[in-house]
Amino acid sequence: MRLGIDFGTTRTVVAAVDRGNYPVVVFGDAEDEAHDGLPSLAAAAGGELVFGYDALAAAAQGHPTIRSFKRHLADPDVCADTPVRIGGRHARDAVTVPLGDLLTGFLRGVRTALLRESTVAERLSVDGIGPVVVAVPAHALGAQRFLTLEAFREAGFEVEGMVNEPSAAGFEYTHRRASTLTGRRRRVVVYDLGGGTFDASLVSVDGVDHEVLDSVGLGRLGGDDIDDVIIDLALESVGASLVDLDYADRLDLREECRDAKERLSPQSRRIALEVAGRPVTLPVEAVYEACRPLIASTIDAMAPLVEGLAAGDPDLADLAGVYLVGGGSGLPLVPRMLKETFGRRVYRSPMPGASTAVGLAIAADPDAGYSLTDRLSRGIGVFRESDGGRRTTFDPLIGPDLVVAPGAVETIRRRYRPAHDLGRYRFVEYTRTDAEGEPRGDIAPLATVSFPFDPALQGLSPRELDARRVSRWVGDGLGEVEETYTIDETGLASVEITDLATGHSVRHGWGAATP
Repeated sequence: MRLGIDFGTTRTVVAAVDRGNYPVVVFGDAEDEAHDGLPSLAAAAGGELVFGYDALAAAAQGHPTIRSFKRHLADPDVCADTPVRIGGRHARDAVTVPLGDLLTGFLRGVRTALLRESTVAERLSVDGIGPVVVAVPAHALGAQRFLTLEAFREAGFEVEGMVNEPSAAGFEYTHRRASTLTGRRRRVVVYDLGGGTFDASLVSVDGVDHEVLDSVGLGRLGGDDIDDVIIDLALESVGASLVDLDYADRLDLREECRDAKERLSPQSRRIALEVAGRPVTLPVEAVYEACRPLIASTIDAMAPLVEGLAAGDPDLADLAGVYLVGGGSGLPLVPRMLKETFGRRVYRSPMPGASTAVGLAIAADPDAGYSLTDRLSRGIGVFRESDGGRRTTFDPLIGPDLVVAPGAVETIRRRYRPAHDLGRYRFVEYTRTDAEGEPRGDIAPLATVSFPFDPALQGLSPRELDARRVSRWVGDGLGEVEETYTIDETGLASVEITDLATGHSVRHGWGAATP
């Protein structure tokens, strides 16, 4: 059975491919209650890690717990060995584990839950788990894409494709609301406010063919931040701060605030909570007023996607609609503020938390016939040593508008004769460049590679090369060097640098440099 798996910040949702239908998989918890997904939660209990509903039960017993660990993937210097603490700063029995092990362990838990505790378990026992399509935020850096892909593979899944989250939701929009798409109105803005990130994509739809025209995003804004606002208001109402609560009470308060947020409707007037046993009542309008700047920042981020939006006069003539997905979009303030900007063509997915998973299942269905042309959404460039190492210049190699599509591999080659004995390449990912070609916006280190142009240095180890100073070459001309950059269909990049005269070569992707 083919599946679409949306590994979310707060909840992981799975949808199945079933003869042209894409039902959301339901999981059972320890009390045999049914849920559309698994909590993205880990806990350390009895010397081992447990996940999902087992972790929820362990948290209730006071074991150290971590929520929203997916947010660590957005850190610019993240790697598989990045240490992650399970348990609060003052929690007893807190443990630290490598992020890669945490991700793989959680996804193994997802696989086990599918086979044992889900509505498709019986069918999977016969057919097995087939190829899956998974998602990442539209502006996920290369490290996040790589670590996500590797964790799924190490957990035993056969990953057939990786799709940007709002692009997958675009498939679900077409599947559910095809009647809103006409010859004149073929563009859809997907507004995706998840637990940890905000993404928006402008998608052009022609039947089942989808082309992402542009994407924008905020890597550190999501439903978790709305929860924090509600927590702060609740604490303020009783004159307390988070440090006044013990670890268990902090966990309980966060869970209460998240549940209260998800239960809100346009008719809600009050939120009832408890802070360490003390009852609290918050006016909903006070919550909305405190959350308004967060939602306003998402609308501001969307400005480049709609012509004239920044000037306050959006041209919506060919816009079929703005489609709200992601658990955070369930806050009634979100459609209210978006309708103030876009008018009546704002639609909310009937299952905003499952929209991406359904779209991934559609992408996993070879009989659906849907196609997607996406954009890289981030550029890749390199800072190079120049003038004998006294200056650094920036070379934008791959622009953020590079088209990526299933089965497509982009290759870029450059050849030159070096003027220095050693090249030090500091690769970065960036969101945009200024008029002078310098990187601006979010910049994240990708890799640092030292390559010896001087044949006498080509026997040195990477550590020895990193310790050397770059010097201008004196003597006969050095051999020609070729740089080959490759971007695959998942948006992962690699570089191979070769001295064409000697054959010495170094390849670097999202693993260790390989001489």
